[in-house]
Amino acid sequence: MSTTASPARPSAADPVGPADVAAAARVLEGVVLRTPVESSRALSALAGGPVLLKCENLQRAGSFKIRGAYVRMARLTDEEKARGVVAASAGNHAQGVALAARLLGVQATVYMPVGAALPKVAATREYGATVEHHGASVDEALDAARRHSERTGAVLIHPFDHADVVAGQGTVALEILEQVPDVRTVVVPVGGGGLAAGIVAALADRPDVQVIGVQAAGAAAYPASLAAGHPLPAGRLATMADGIAVGRPGDVPFAILAGHHVPVRTVSEEDLSRALLLVAERAKMLVEPSGAAGVAALMAGLEVATPAVVVLSGGNIDPLVLLRVVRHGLASAGRYLQMRVRIDDRPGALAALLADLAATGGNVMHVGHVRTALDLGIDEVEIGVQVETRGPDHCARVLEHLRAAGYRIEA
Repeated sequence: MSTTASPARPSAADPVGPADVAAAARVLEGVVLRTPVESSRALSALAGGPVLLKCENLQRAGSFKIRGAYVRMARLTDEEKARGVVAASAGNHAQGVALAARLLGVQATVYMPVGAALPKVAATREYGATVEHHGASVDEALDAARRHSERTGAVLIHPFDHADVVAGQGTVALEILEQVPDVRTVVVPVGGGGLAAGIVAALADRPDVQVIGVQAAGAAAYPASLAAGHPLPAGRLATMADGIAVGRPGDVPFAILAGHHVPVRTVSEEDLSRALLLVAERAKMLVEPSGAAGVAALMAGLEVATPAVVVLSGGNIDPLVLLRVVRHGLASAGRYLQMRVRIDDRPGALAALLADLAATGGNVMHVGHVRTALDLGIDEVEIGVQVETRGPDHCARVLEHLRAAGYRIEA
């Protein structure tokens, strides 16, 4: 991957600018954590220069979302606060709103998709919000939240499409400038675009710093929208990165990203899996798939000017999703070998296969035994084997050894 887009430049028409982000930072003093930046030797080697990780996964409530939610809610009038607030989210914005509401003494109701991760639902409730489930996506939950607002008078706290929210998210960039003064590139995950737009707004008077957005290919509304010049719906959302699975760009963030010609790249599910695994193994960080999107882009070949900072936007991952993603990442990285082997249906044949696998240094994780199938001979059985290996080269050696021993293999 490469990018040739020009760096961001100030625009008088921007709905949010550096002064707005600076004002938001004053609102957030004593509320949010100044999250650390950590260097990454693995990513620096890929980029050919220093790459650092901005660890918003260590932020209060597990993501950057508390920044925008608190700024938006802190600026409500007393009468608006008395009516309460309502929001919609798959998890991170929900927790940010719930925590901000608790800190400000405001009653919050949060609509979450029916399939929202249970740990995120539980955390939102523990912060004191009332959780309602509606729809299969954030967009459907947001429709329900809007109806709730119209019905009750509660103020809708949009996850990304409001100037105060964008300004709050942009405070991430102010910290980056303090921590990495010579930063040249900021790579940031993009869903509705609030975080990326806030960072662009904060850096509008720093034309030497480029911002690059990253979306999951299975939920990528921005590339087509930027090409068309106006927000377009993404259509079907199919990605493990639920934190950035947004059906349509927000009008406020889109205006900023489009106005500054910010490139938005896409990454595959395999890219996301490998990135999550690398962050866990090499950076010792637990992040959710959406939080690793920037890392995924670098691993997929995105060229950046260094020093570069990659924002790890969140760490709220369902343990069951983590288990699936780690397995997927290991497979994508060549650490798992899955194959079907046909052997003779006789005593000792399976034991011999396992012994031959042991001789290669492969660790057998799972064995399946099929004795009856239309394409099996009367004297054959099919063995499905999952083997843990040391990487792609080891996989190739395992297969070569077994085939040389006469096994019929489909890998």
